[in-house]
Amino acid sequence: MVTIKEIAKQAGFSPATVSRLLNGDPTFSVKEETRRKILEVSERLGYEPQDRQFVAMRDVAVLDGITDDEELNNAYYRELRSTLLDTAQQLHVTLSFHSEIAHLIDNANQFDGFIAIGSQLYSYPELKRLHDALPHGVFIDVNPAPDLFDSVQPDLPQTILDALDLAMARGMRRIGLIGGTGRMMGGHEYPEDIRTMAYRNWCERLGLPTEGLLFVGGPVSVDNGRELGERVVETFAGDTSGDLPDCFIVTTDSLAVGVLQSFTKAGIVVPRDVELISINNQSIAQYTSPTLTTFDIDQQALARTALHTLSDSLSYDTDIKQHTLLSTKLVVRDSFTPAEPAK
Repeated sequence: MVTIKEIAKQAGFSPATVSRLLNGDPTFSVKEETRRKILEVSERLGYEPQDRQFVAMRDVAVLDGITDDEELNNAYYRELRSTLLDTAQQLHVTLSFHSEIAHLIDNANQFDGFIAIGSQLYSYPELKRLHDALPHGVFIDVNPAPDLFDSVQPDLPQTILDALDLAMARGMRRIGLIGGTGRMMGGHEYPEDIRTMAYRNWCERLGLPTEGLLFVGGPVSVDNGRELGERVVETFAGDTSGDLPDCFIVTTDSLAVGVLQSFTKAGIVVPRDVELISINNQSIAQYTSPTLTTFDIDQQALARTALHTLSDSLSYDTDIKQHTLLSTKLVVRDSFTPAEPAK
């Protein structure tokens, strides 16, 4: 059996340093090059502790990509930032926020790893330079470089399927989608949101019509939701007697707020004329008229999982990347009412 003393001898550090690092002392902080050397030697010698705990990090950078977009859209990310801070404090981890990727690269040796939040888009070459400087990182909500960094995301494709299932359980067949333009990143960049892609895929598999029911484009904002709602009104000529779809899935609450405003202005009453299912469960969802039925994204679970994933990456120092999907939960309000469960 490989011992701490053997690892310390070959790595060139004291047994105490090696022991505290490998056994996850949450009060212990070392330079990245020290960590890498000890982990490299321990893995080469085949060392595996009996009980590997949450550890190995004290100072974590946050790549804070919250842009200067609309207030309501940014509210989601500000709440996530606050949740991440609270969760890190509970785990005795210090966070340092950086808005520019170049600044984080220049100061990479100060941190154990990083967590990225926000809607800011980064080019793959930028992310490759970041990986060269700071190889341990976790992106929350997006997965821009799956071969370079770990990610933790809400399972939005499953959420879209869940929303379709809810509508079909009510006997609905004409189920539309309203959403913004996203960006699939990584080695293949193209302007389609993952929710839109999931909607197209599942509707095809479930035999549901999509022609004339897809209203997608523009940023995720209340203003764009209003414009998309106006496109719906124009398409169906304000007809509230049967031409409207049975239901719309709206990809974010901020878009849904704008959609509701346009529908109200045109005399379309939700849920009487058409029902809405949204995603995110931002606080505004409780105060719209009608209040929004929406899928809740558990930000505490996102933050906690991201920190544990980063710790795991640091502890094992492997080239294998983890991409974790977390389920969402329906919060029922007034814009859509699910079918009664079968007795």
